[in-house]
Amino acid sequence: MVRENKTAWKANYFTKVVSYLDEYPKCFIVGADNVGSRQMQQIRIGLRGLAVVLMGKNTMMRKAIRGHVENNAALDKILPHIKGNVGFVFTKGDLNEVRDKLIDNKVRAPARPGAIAPCEVVIPAQNTGLGPEKTNFFQALSIPTKISKGTIEIINDVPILRVGDKVGASEATLLNMLNISPFSYGLIIEQVYDSGSIFSPNILDIKPEDLRAKFQQGVANLAAVSLAIGYPTIASAPHSIANGFKNLLALAAVTDVEFKQAETIKEFVKDPSKFVAAVVATAPAAAAGAPAAKAEAKKKEESEPESDDDMGFGLFD
Repeated sequence: MVRENKTAWKANYFTKVVSYLDEYPKCFIVGADNVGSRQMQQIRIGLRGLAVVLMGKNTMMRKAIRGHVENNAALDKILPHIKGNVGFVFTKGDLNEVRDKLIDNKVRAPARPGAIAPCEVVIPAQNTGLGPEKTNFFQALSIPTKISKGTIEIINDVPILRVGDKVGASEATLLNMLNISPFSYGLIIEQVYDSGSIFSPNILDIKPEDLRAKFQQGVANLAAVSLAIGYPTIASAPHSIANGFKNLLALAAVTDVEFKQAETIKEFVKDPSKFVAAVVATAPAAAAGAPAAKAEAKKKEESEPESDDDMGFGLFD
């Protein structure tokens, strides 16, 4: 098979980028650090039918997008984010579903000297199964140990790496010695492009319930401000009507004004005893039985014979 020359390859790549930008309204800008070719192949297989992965040199991707900006000006927002080892994941489907697929395709990896820790690494307290001859190695790293049944046991949980720390040779050797692969690598979503807008992937974590709660809080704030300054709005209208109705009831209670909704309160003002009787009638039965129980307990106490011991005197005192 004859391999196409460099010029033809670049032309085909530019055509592919432009066709994807026209065909797919959404894409992820993803970081591909520490992702090998085998893992990339598995990611492509996992996204088959749902999304398309496109990698390439940053200069070529920028050039292809700049050449297409005149047809879609919104693409200019992508250019500042093409830096480092990045690529694109184009899709027409649900962004959350594609994101979940990318997360599922992360693989565990050992700590290598010189790597930057993407997460905190803590060695749990455990029996290492290593012989006593390795004690000096643990002591050099200030890891508390003891000898248990002829093997080294780590006494306490020991944090050895924080996020952003550079993995040293000693830390890498120790983790590999304990068969601990603390890191996981895959395509990391850095930015999301959707129909001309670009935003952080954290936005995808917002649920409809969160939007509803924020909207309701905003309506409540608007209603409070409108009521405070006396400016009627749709949000404050129900509260204004309710407050006006309360004022009407108050006026009806102290004047001869009558209307249907005020009949109950006017009747209460005339004869409160009717409502007191109703409250008493609906009181819990337990409350009614409490005095009877108290009387029975008192009667039982009176029926018990008195004892000299209770008074503190003996028979011959």
